[in-house]
Amino acid sequence: MICCSCLHFLTACRMSPERKKLMNIQTVLKSFNSTEFHGSGYTSMAIIYGVFSASNMIAPSVVTVIGPQLSMFFSGLLYSGYIAMFIYPYTWSFYTASVLVGVGAAVLWTAQGNVLAINSSDGTIGRNSGIFWALLQFSLFFGNLYIYCAWHGHAHITDQDRQTVFISLTVISLVGCFLFFLIRKPDPEPAPPEAPLEAESTDSSTGSSSRPGLWSRALDAFVKACKMFSSKEMLLLSVSIGYTGLELTFYSGVYGTCIGAMTRFGHDAKSLIGISGICIGIGEILGGGVFGMLNKCRSLGRNPVVLLGLITHYAAFFLIFLNIAGDAPIAPEEGTHLQAYITPSVGVALLCSFLLGLGDSCFNTQLLSIIGFTFRDNSAPAFAVFKFIQSIMAALAFFYSNYLLLHWQLLILVVAGFLGTVTFFLAEWRAEANRRESDYDSI
Repeated sequence: MICCSCLHFLTACRMSPERKKLMNIQTVLKSFNSTEFHGSGYTSMAIIYGVFSASNMIAPSVVTVIGPQLSMFFSGLLYSGYIAMFIYPYTWSFYTASVLVGVGAAVLWTAQGNVLAINSSDGTIGRNSGIFWALLQFSLFFGNLYIYCAWHGHAHITDQDRQTVFISLTVISLVGCFLFFLIRKPDPEPAPPEAPLEAESTDSSTGSSSRPGLWSRALDAFVKACKMFSSKEMLLLSVSIGYTGLELTFYSGVYGTCIGAMTRFGHDAKSLIGISGICIGIGEILGGGVFGMLNKCRSLGRNPVVLLGLITHYAAFFLIFLNIAGDAPIAPEEGTHLQAYITPSVGVALLCSFLLGLGDSCFNTQLLSIIGFTFRDNSAPAFAVFKFIQSIMAALAFFYSNYLLLHWQLLILVVAGFLGTVTFFLAEWRAEANRRESDYDSI
């Protein structure tokens, strides 16, 4: 429990700059004063998540070879480099850093999932997943609180505003990278009785066999990740995971841009992006904490929480449809003057942010729990497949966010959310049946 709590806290410290940046990237780039820079925030995020998805196939091998601690440290440095790039951005460095951070993200999330799984039991994986998710979302709260204070009252983000923010975030990110070394390694499992004899007989060949052993384990992790795609459990969960990728793009990149583009929200529309992120964070923290603690009530299962997440998201999508102008996702830097179906309300916009965060926590905490429970013996490949599916759908969503009006993006989310919920129900019933069967066999 102590090790998991340490992981949760350090991840929040490490991700705070990154989560804040993702929610404001398109707005920041629109305000960048340079005729030589032609980067798009949506395109960058599509590249990141595209590379992220592909890199998830090699991430288990990296974690196996160098261990989860060093994996988190080195991938964290790549995150820090991406943040630092915004201090003096160039088009070439912007897209190069996007590729590198995609690789780092795959390794980071796989390593974190591995640490979470190996430090949890079947009875604590749900609780630890909830706590992990809640503390991770503190990054949304603190990062966006900072951006609100820094940009409050600014109709336009100057170069000095941008540089001050990203220098601070780079320093925080680097500190978080080194704090990963505070995570202790779990106690090794006791060796079988015949292990000393085997070790004695292989002492003479240790030097020559250690390197092939590492690479064979790395190859084995890669093969396991590939095989998991065809498992019935992962095929069922893939639809739910894909939905979380689509809605991740929406709440972390598109919705904040929409709020900042609404000129009818007044001169403080840009600073409302930070408040929106705080509201999302509150919803995520509340959901992660509550649903993590409710894991003790195992008779309820995971399905009611996922159903609550779907209902919450549907309510948010409907209110956003009524409150936000249809061209807001693709509006120019000066914003949009159009109105949706009701008079634009800041209160409704922030309520939708809270609902998006709460619904997201419902899906993600239960997905982390069921994956950690179902694939506990192969946690690194399982979490790699999870992030592969999620990130490739997020990349797809960032790509179409450059072109589709808001109502079409919401329709995609509604359909995907329904299908993801149905398939999650099927996967949960299958997991519960397997658990009961294993309990019966152990009698």
